[in-house]
Amino acid sequence: MFSAPFSTGENDRVSTENPSETAQPPNPALDVPKARAAFGRYRVMAFVTGGMLLLLSVEMVLKYVLQVNGPDNAVLGDWIAIVHGWIYVIYAVTVFDLWSRMRWSFGRILALIAGGVVPVLSFVMEVRARGWFEDRVAAVAAEGR
Repeated sequence: MFSAPFSTGENDRVSTENPSETAQPPNPALDVPKARAAFGRYRVMAFVTGGMLLLLSVEMVLKYVLQVNGPDNAVLGDWIAIVHGWIYVIYAVTVFDLWSRMRWSFGRILALIAGGVVPVLSFVMEVRARGWFEDRVAAVAAEGR
């Protein structure tokens, strides 16, 4: 007999329970104080990451386009790329934390993550994220009334 690919054969029956009893609500409650803290961490990291990315961009232009010290020697320092890389990791963690607390769409996490790799975009995305955040918090406050 044909069975589904990851089937064990046991408990493969269709559930007769009412789906509305077992399904989670489409928009779970938002813990506003924790969300505000996550947004604050995100804002700090958005500005730090954006600043480091601009510094890295200046380094790349000076090194490879203008060849100030030649293409093999750093102009401002080799440390800039390494520091930006580690700061970006922290930024990505704060983006994921904010995104998961706010229950935003997958497209929003992609846009926020791109903010750490495209110069100036982190500043633009911070403004957009602030609007998304305030709209969500206002919606939660309106539901609570």
